[in-house]
Amino acid sequence: MLCKSYYLNFLMQTLKLKSQVDKDGHLRLDVPTDLPAGNVELVLVIEPARGGYDFSDLTGTLRWEGDAIKEQRKLRDEWQ
Repeated sequence: MLCKSYYLNFLMQTLKLKSQVDKDGHLRLDVPTDLPAGNVELVLVIEPARGGYDFSDLTGTLRWEGDAIKEQRKLRDEWQ
């Protein structure tokens, strides 16, 4: 017979999902698992999705004069 902690650790799953909250503010999850039927314990962390910044508006507008690699190395040397 397996000990309880081994059994629980073996079946524990970590999932990262993207979903949507409906207009009423409800989040519904339908997640298939390999777990046996019965009660489970969930830890749910909800944060708004970050879209990231679109830098396309800067394309062609930045100008660099000089040796970019040389400047990059100079900055790195300052960190040491």
